[in-house]
Amino acid sequence: MQLRIEGHTLPGRRCGPGPGFPGVDGIEVAVQRKDRPAELLDPQPGDAPTATWTFPCTFTADGELRGPYVQNRLGGRFVYLSWTGRQPQEETPRMFRRAKLMLADVPPEVLAEARRRGALVGRLALTDAEGYPLCGRVVPPVVEWAAH
Repeated sequence: MQLRIEGHTLPGRRCGPGPGFPGVDGIEVAVQRKDRPAELLDPQPGDAPTATWTFPCTFTADGELRGPYVQNRLGGRFVYLSWTGRQPQEETPRMFRRAKLMLADVPPEVLAEARRRGALVGRLALTDAEGYPLCGRVVPPVVEWAAH
């Protein structure tokens, strides 16, 4: 089966300073490989009109998703979208934020249909309400899950 993440409304290549945050330039977003924070799938610029990632996954015997980009920690399975950029005093980009797309919150009927049809798609805006790169735990309705 394929898992596809479709992002829109990206925040831009620069995130200005805020309380306790010095700002970031050269922003990119990518899917993080399981247990390898530095290994990112197809980084996309923060000012792209859209960003899409597609990767393989399988189902465990108990019906949960597993794959090279599916994390499994306390609280369930999820996919990390990692944001990288450079703070003003830095030359090398580094991860500064992550969004955690919770697979446990895919509606069961959508997951069953995706398993039958061969693809699960998550669609979401990648900018939060304050104009920053989306971060934290991401569940519906922020992400819309569909079978394809």
